Amino acid sequence: MDIKALLQDDDAVSPVIGVILMVAITVILAAVIASFVLGLGDQAGQAAPTVSITCDLDGSDGTITHDGGDTIDYNNLDIKNPDVSISSTSTEISAGDEIHSGTEVKEGTQLVWEDPDGGSTSVIAEC
Repeated sequence: MDIKALLQDDDAVSPVIGVILMVAITVILAAVIASFVLGLGDQAGQAAPTVSITCDLDGSDGTITHDGGDTIDYNNLDIKNPDVSISSTSTEISAGDEIHSGTEVKEGTQLVWEDPDGGSTSVIAEC
């Protein structure tokens, strides 16, 4: 047996790599087709808006103000605090608008965005 010839013989390398690549492509293709068939791509929904919120916790006239970021539809917002409700004058809340005023905003008050397509909620701010 010639050891030098055995070490230099690389005839089987190319077919092995080819088979591995074909198996990998088949697995990826099967996963993509399965996600379309099972409808997993439709369940993603919309992403929550990115906003900057300021809460004024001082005094009896507490305010929650939208400082910047995405415009939010008034109908998709909820405040998790029994003493506070949303009181906006417009249907879309953008930078500079007050989301709430008139009642003391307590620490721990959460501003929750509800997906308009239903099914999911996200806390976008907490005082």
